[in-house]
Amino acid sequence: MSETLYARVQAATAGTSYRLQRTGRGFDMTVNVPQVGRHTTQVHTYRVELHPHEKTFTMTDIVRTRGEFGSRTVERGRATYRTWGRSLDGGERTSFSSADGHRLIREAARELGWQELRPTSAKVALVFGVIGGLLALGTLVALAVVFWP
Repeated sequence: MSETLYARVQAATAGTSYRLQRTGRGFDMTVNVPQVGRHTTQVHTYRVELHPHEKTFTMTDIVRTRGEFGSRTVERGRATYRTWGRSLDGGERTSFSSADGHRLIREAARELGWQELRPTSAKVALVFGVIGGLLALGTLVALAVVFWP
C-alpha cells in the first residue's frame, strides 16, 4: 500500500528537480531551492512519514540553509514560502514555491485514499497560538474595562 504511494509520487516527480529517497518510515522528497542568494544555498526536504494501516501520513518540512562564511541553519515544521530571481547571467528566470511540493504529495495521496495528519510540531504550535490569542483577547478586555469612560 505504501509502495503504491511512493511509486505515485515518484512518477509525479519524474523529469523535475525533486529527488526521492526512502526512509525507515516513509520517504524524503528533496529539492535544491534556486537562487536564494548569491552566496547562499538552500535545500528543502519534505519528510513524509507513512502509517499504512490507517492510510494516513504526516509531512514535515526541513529547510537547510548554508550561508556565506559557512553559517548553517536548519528549520523544521511547516514552511510555506516562495522565492524568485534570475540566473547569474540575467537570462533565465527562476522560481520556487514550497506549496508545489506539498500539493504534489497531497494529490498523489488523495488519489489513493490517504489522509494527512498534522505533525506534532504543528499541533504544539496551534495550541500555543490559541493560548496567545486568548491572552491577547483577555488583555484587551481588561484594558477596555479599566479605561472605559
